[in-house]
Amino acid sequence: MSDVTKVEVRQTGDGSSTLYVPALDEHYHSTHGALQESVHVFIRAGLEPVLLTADRLQHILEVGLGTGLNALLTLQRSLTARVRIHYDAVETFPLPPDIVEALGIERYVLNPELLDLHRQLHAAPWNTPIDLTPHFELRKLHVALQQAHLPANHYQLVYFDAFAPEKQPDMWTQAVFEQLFAATMRGGILVSYCAKGAFKRSLKAAGWQVEALPGPPGKREMTRARKP
Repeated sequence: MSDVTKVEVRQTGDGSSTLYVPALDEHYHSTHGALQESVHVFIRAGLEPVLLTADRLQHILEVGLGTGLNALLTLQRSLTARVRIHYDAVETFPLPPDIVEALGIERYVLNPELLDLHRQLHAAPWNTPIDLTPHFELRKLHVALQQAHLPANHYQLVYFDAFAPEKQPDMWTQAVFEQLFAATMRGGILVSYCAKGAFKRSLKAAGWQVEALPGPPGKREMTRARKP
């Protein structure tokens, strides 16, 4: 089996960093811009609508913690919105400290507090909730999503950030989206950079209401789904 734990740091079009997996010929983020993709797909299309409609603390699930960029941006927004967020992140292949350091996020994240929180995020223990700030609780789950015991009707928002369907097909099945549907509360949403037809058909078959939204730079569309 190919070693998907071997990664290389690559700079993307907006100056932010991503990781490249030679065994999969796959990047963790868009090569057009890792930071702008995360902001567009997960914060603007996902978190912001939830913050507008939810009247209590937020429960978020991320499928694919990766470099921690989505989590860090969400933590940053929790500070400005002054809302308490409980953030669960499932990750099968945790990054070693030397790769986290090699990302060089200090080139595009200029807030020293956020830089320190990014380090704390990666250093946090697995499978144990920890408060990174009074507004942000992180629980990293070192387990395959299919084996994760997710609470029912719990999450208001799911960041679905797995590797592309052709690279990791077992993550894009109807069974996976049924699992996430069961874990999401009524009215909750799922957002993903992916806009492939097979993905949207699997979501619909699992019960989600699906809409296509304009994608980030370099990509025509993204997907947002809602649990009725």
